[in-house]
Amino acid sequence: MSKGKVVVIGSGFAGFSAAICLADKGFKVKILEKNTSIGGRARQFTESGFTFDMGPSWYWMPDVFESFFNHFGKTTADYYELIRLDPSYQVIHGKNDFMPIPANMQEIEKLFDSIEPGAGNQLREFLKIAEYKYEVGINKFVYKPSRSVLEFANSKLAIDAVRLQIFQSMAKHVRKFFKNERLIQLMEFPVLFLGALPENTPAMYSLMNYADMALGTWYPKGGMYKIIEALESLAKEKGVEILTNHEVTSINYIGKKATSVSTNHGDFTADVVVAGADYHHVDSMLLDSETRNYDEAYWDKRVMAPSSLLYYIGVNKKLDGLLHHNLFFDTDFGPHAHDIYTVAKWPEKPLFYISAPSKTDDTVAPEGCENIFMLIPVAPGLDDTEEIREHYFDLILERMKDRMGLDFKENIVYKRSFAHKDFVSDYNAFKGNAYGLANTLTQTAILKPQLANKKLNNLFYTGQLTVPGPGVPPSLISGQVVAKEIIKDFA
Repeated sequence: MSKGKVVVIGSGFAGFSAAICLADKGFKVKILEKNTSIGGRARQFTESGFTFDMGPSWYWMPDVFESFFNHFGKTTADYYELIRLDPSYQVIHGKNDFMPIPANMQEIEKLFDSIEPGAGNQLREFLKIAEYKYEVGINKFVYKPSRSVLEFANSKLAIDAVRLQIFQSMAKHVRKFFKNERLIQLMEFPVLFLGALPENTPAMYSLMNYADMALGTWYPKGGMYKIIEALESLAKEKGVEILTNHEVTSINYIGKKATSVSTNHGDFTADVVVAGADYHHVDSMLLDSETRNYDEAYWDKRVMAPSSLLYYIGVNKKLDGLLHHNLFFDTDFGPHAHDIYTVAKWPEKPLFYISAPSKTDDTVAPEGCENIFMLIPVAPGLDDTEEIREHYFDLILERMKDRMGLDFKENIVYKRSFAHKDFVSDYNAFKGNAYGLANTLTQTAILKPQLANKKLNNLFYTGQLTVPGPGVPPSLISGQVVAKEIIKDFA
């Protein structure tokens, strides 16, 4: 017997996660997706024989995915094949100056020792602390709904909070262990996924280093979209109805209860509404001033994670020297390099990232070709023009040519770019952001936008702008967290 109708807005990781959890408990769930294909930022497209993941490209924290599917009596292996990358990725520091990061921990320690004597032992100690943070942070803190400070009001959690180093910065923590600038850059790199400067990111997030080096970098054969396909399959098995090309235009209510959502294809009644679309868009555009959680002044004060300038490139030859993941830290941009994507201007010397999944997977490109995904992290809210996109594309090609000897402009057979304007049009992304809110101390846990609407008692929010934060595993967790709250309140 159905426990009520749930409408989920958006078919990204968080939306699917919430939908599956609720359908599993007997709710009648319908997902409404504005785009013509599912997946949100994790959509995929094919062109000229190439298959491109549009957004996420890193598979970290495999235990989070496994735990999710295990909850329903499944495993990830029921849906996709995971390949562990070795090397995990490489860092390009300059011309013919590459640092591959091995998958084996002993080899990583040797690498650290070769750069800074004694750094291998320091890394071992650093990761012991990071492992504790991972176990406690993921198992205790990240799954909390953060609706009240009382959730954290016991002595054990208080002790954990101190040991998690919530009030110390990542930058200071890393520098207690390492002096070499290359090692510091490497250890600070994972927090780029969290969208804040290491100086402003709590040291708790060294748990990301544990995820990186101990748990490893993986790849689902066929691309990250395989996870979306797995979620779709499980959702349909649970009876979830998925409607694409259904853009929600308003959330309607009577008194303190949302009663329906309006779309470009009519209205859908609901006992519960879960908003997996951009929080700011839902709050500001789908609700009236009487039922919003936050005003524009609140949103203008939020520290946003970066946006991204992306390129999807098909090349008709193989490119020697590239690995699956490649980080270009190859310019002299000083100790505050990451300011380039938080300061509201286009950077002169950006760092950038190249993914070449065709190095691992021959199904994503025609034989003898390469599938290339390029990403430049940039500040949100910038003017986005075709001239700017072309400028940065040429800049990337020139640096790849100089640093790696790769000259392939004449071999490009497919090219598409994606930036601020596209994030807004496709995802209604606030200021064209790509990752949501930065995980600063003042935007952590109960200080994030709340997952429940304060005026309508059956409207909830999930995804990267609420708890627990940006990234694929956190989004998957976010859906579980909000579903648990709904089940508790309405079942």
